[in-house]
Amino acid sequence: MIVLIIAGIAAIVVVAIAVGIFDAIQAASWREVAAERREKWEERVHELHGGFEAADPDWDDD
Repeated sequence: MIVLIIAGIAAIVVVAIAVGIFDAIQAASWREVAAERREKWEERVHELHGGFEAADPDWDDD
């Protein structure tokens, strides 16, 4: 029974390490995708609303 518990914990550790390595490898490409999406979003905001500069200066979150 103890061997089964240790094997289960070891499997969780191995999966966690594998996921961490995979995530580290993919992180740069996800940052590129995020930057491209943000750039497209900023272009759409500028086209639709005239950009962030056109916002009412009196408007505030407070």
